Amino acid sequence: MNTRILLDYLAELSENNNREWYHEHKKEHKEAAEQFEQLVQELIYGIGTFDSSVLHNIPKELTFKLVRDTRFSHDKSPYNPSFRAHISAMGKLPVPVGYYLMIKPGGGTFLGGGLFADMFSNATKSVRDYIAANPGEWNKIISDAEFKKYFTVKGAALKNVPAGYDKEHPQSEYLKYKSWYLEYFMSDEEVCDAAEFLKKSVDVFKAMKPFNDYLNKALKDFKMPAR
Repeated sequence: MNTRILLDYLAELSENNNREWYHEHKKEHKEAAEQFEQLVQELIYGIGTFDSSVLHNIPKELTFKLVRDTRFSHDKSPYNPSFRAHISAMGKLPVPVGYYLMIKPGGGTFLGGGLFADMFSNATKSVRDYIAANPGEWNKIISDAEFKKYFTVKGAALKNVPAGYDKEHPQSEYLKYKSWYLEYFMSDEEVCDAAEFLKKSVDVFKAMKPFNDYLNKALKDFKMPAR
């Protein structure tokens, strides 16, 4: 597995973000995509040592396309120069939450987890309700030394605690959130050392698991909207 191939291809795509270059370099894209799928497979095995719910996944089914939807964007560049995958019990769907990987040169590579999507109001309400009812468990997770070694909770948030929730609640700050997610960034140098990158990624995802488990308990009755 050669992770440098991923960064080299993406860096060139970023510099030549047009359809002509992309189609002229299909061979390079194929090689890089194959390397990324190998990485995802190794991550599945690594995560599977502490979360067996992901072991059934097929790497190709967890990855996202490079092609961007530019219909509602001011940026009309046709490609997103990053390799991305979401590994969870239900594949790459945002719920249940799982383990997210984005490889992007120039310091954009990160390992993520939690609920990124704040457009699902029912999901937001489910998590708020669960935090309101289980503040001690939430505090234990985010106060854990191994968790704090890698993460702080991020997310879009309201200015005030929403109506219907106690403003004096011990986790009132997190009741303002509309999404709750984690990001751990890694340098290009770290990515290029494939063995160390894989090992570090598994360690980071392992530290993330209690947070994901908490959110998934909150989201157990959530259903993805029909398309």
